[in-house]
Amino acid sequence: MPFSLNSEQKQTVLWLAVGLVLAALLVKLGPVLAPFIAAGILAYALNPATDWLSSRQVGRLRMPRALAVVIVMLLLLTAILALVLVVLPIMQRQLPLLQEQLPRALTRLNAALAPKLQEIGIRVRLDGIGIKRIVSQYFAASGDEAWSALLASAKVGGIAMLGWIATLSLIPVALFYLLLDWHAVVARMQSVIPRRWAGKAAGFGKEVDGLLAQYLRGQLAVMFVLAMYYSTALAVAGFDVAVPVGVLTGVLIFIPYLGFGLGLLLALLAAILQFDGLHGLLLVAGIYGAGQVIEGFFLTPRLVGERIGLPPLAVIFALLAFGRLFGFVGVLLALPASAIVAVAFRHLRTHYINSSFYRQT
Repeated sequence: MPFSLNSEQKQTVLWLAVGLVLAALLVKLGPVLAPFIAAGILAYALNPATDWLSSRQVGRLRMPRALAVVIVMLLLLTAILALVLVVLPIMQRQLPLLQEQLPRALTRLNAALAPKLQEIGIRVRLDGIGIKRIVSQYFAASGDEAWSALLASAKVGGIAMLGWIATLSLIPVALFYLLLDWHAVVARMQSVIPRRWAGKAAGFGKEVDGLLAQYLRGQLAVMFVLAMYYSTALAVAGFDVAVPVGVLTGVLIFIPYLGFGLGLLLALLAAILQFDGLHGLLLVAGIYGAGQVIEGFFLTPRLVGERIGLPPLAVIFALLAFGRLFGFVGVLLALPASAIVAVAFRHLRTHYINSSFYRQT
């Protein structure tokens, strides 16, 4: 008997095929969609503040939503500028110290390694004069190749810089229009869901909304507590840049591993430049090791919640996968997006366990 589909089944297959094509297209256009996805995440996070402002009374009239959007975006810009102003004092203090200490560090390195290298037949000086000589000899021997590599690097770097500028300039534009028409956009998305799935989709949306709200509130609390901890601990240990490094480490903790790594790198650099010997490095290791324990065993389970927490292997996979699809913005969005995917898989698993395909023996 030949296999045939009825009209409803044909419609289902057709729209599933359209959905798969759209999903493949979205994956293919991942880098292009990155600013819009980032703007969507920001709009979701900032919409409650926009709704609250737009419901306020200005005299006898309500505040226009466009004005509320502008105020919220200005507050966001102020927070970003404040973060930049935290970073700048670190660079202003560290770079002159690095220029001053680098020759001495190279001299110590040359005194420690040069005799051992000479024992195996390698004669090279690792101080400033020796490194300058090596660089000059390299450029003299392969000038054409060096210039070609330099020009190629500048070309690639220039294109990448233009791409970053275009991406960053698109985010505020998309964010403004998304915040302005947020409720209309959500209503249009709900209207295209098949009616037989509308109830389940609404329940899924509420669950995801509660999950993300819990994640955002918990993550903000974790950032605040860790910024206070690192600033205080580094100040007690005697670091000159305790407050900016501590605040930066706490604020950037929302970028898994990368934020902590950047803060640790800055603290290690400060220890090398400020302290002699291993004293400063041991202080940094103790402070940041304790910080990781506090975050992993106390703050994240209590403030973010076990419901949000993902296994370390899942976090690493999410960072690699979303970073591959959407670049650096994907790294930023990896954890909240993974939490949404986890909710979807939980519903899928429940449906699978309750299906006749699973239950049939």
